[in-house]
Amino acid sequence: MRIAYLCDLSPLDRNLYSGGNARMFDALQRHAGEVTILPQHWGAAEPLRRGIESLPERWTIRLRWRAHFALRRVIGRAAGQALRDGRFDVVFGAYSLPAFSGVPVPETVVSAFTSDAVQTVYRLSEIGQQFDRAGGFGSALDGWVERRERAALHRADLLLWPSDWLSDAVTERYGTDPARAHVLPWGANIAPPPPPAPRALAPDKPVRLLVIGRDWWAKGGPVAFDCMTALRDSGIDARLTVIGCTPPDFHRSEHVTVHPQLNKAVPDELRTFEAAIAEAHFLVQPSYESYGFAFCEASAMGLPALCLRVGGVPVRDGVNGHALPIGANPADFAALIRRYLEDAPAYAALCASARREYEDRLNWDAWGKGTAALLRRAVAQKRGRALA
Repeated sequence: MRIAYLCDLSPLDRNLYSGGNARMFDALQRHAGEVTILPQHWGAAEPLRRGIESLPERWTIRLRWRAHFALRRVIGRAAGQALRDGRFDVVFGAYSLPAFSGVPVPETVVSAFTSDAVQTVYRLSEIGQQFDRAGGFGSALDGWVERRERAALHRADLLLWPSDWLSDAVTERYGTDPARAHVLPWGANIAPPPPPAPRALAPDKPVRLLVIGRDWWAKGGPVAFDCMTALRDSGIDARLTVIGCTPPDFHRSEHVTVHPQLNKAVPDELRTFEAAIAEAHFLVQPSYESYGFAFCEASAMGLPALCLRVGGVPVRDGVNGHALPIGANPADFAALIRRYLEDAPAYAALCASARREYEDRLNWDAWGKGTAALLRRAVAQKRGRALA
């Protein structure tokens, strides 16, 4: 198949979209066919894009996608021309619904879209409700944004979601055809690691907890710190390692190790990242998020994850960790850890099950093969209709 890859940001930059954009692009190349990146520049609106990018980050993100929706036809001209000239079988939209909405798709080309969130669904969900909205102008555009989203989603032949939560929410909110929706979990944003060494968890040894993310508060860092404190207060030598952010001083102690930023594209920093996961006993991350690559990476290393049952977080209870109900407190997480401290065989079984979850579901080859099969079937169906 000849696939046109459409996103607002380049999949060649492995840091953007937490690496997911690059991993999807790679998986399509391995399993689906020849993949060409469509133009991402804004054409006549490029000076506006540069102006938006010069603003503080909290404004840039919100303004960029709203402006992209408003100017979608102007911005989409270059990509649309490339799509018409390239004789493609598929246009594959990743992450950016504004970019997907602005490109006219020929009737003979299959259109597919994937993301871990859609703005209106996210905003109205228990996840979006956890975060303050920047500025007051955004709410005035909510209805307009939702209408643009609805139109874009209804024109897609395939909607590929990483979670049942998002698939169900989009179908319910926008009235899209359930037959066009498919759930294909995303993978870990690390190279496939070898089978991990067995993890030993014992009451008389340090218990190592881990938090991964760029926002200490959004990733549930305070709960992880208080969980560590609760364990220590009960006589357990609990330690916490933080990767990707710096906790405030009142969430720091001699028992907390911090790696403020690790770039997995740098070999030494990747080794530090992998060593931290290898030494940990639990990823404790009660975050509010629509997916979460850190949970996939933990499973790849056979590390159980403890999180909240929220959004599309890829943790299945008793399979690759435990998803506690919203409202669970540090004592609840600590109690779960104590339970495994008293049952070493159960902990070993959970670690092995987490690795199997990665091998079977939470890897990009599984996503690429599943996506390729769906794309080929859709292309064959569309060609059949065109010939009829």
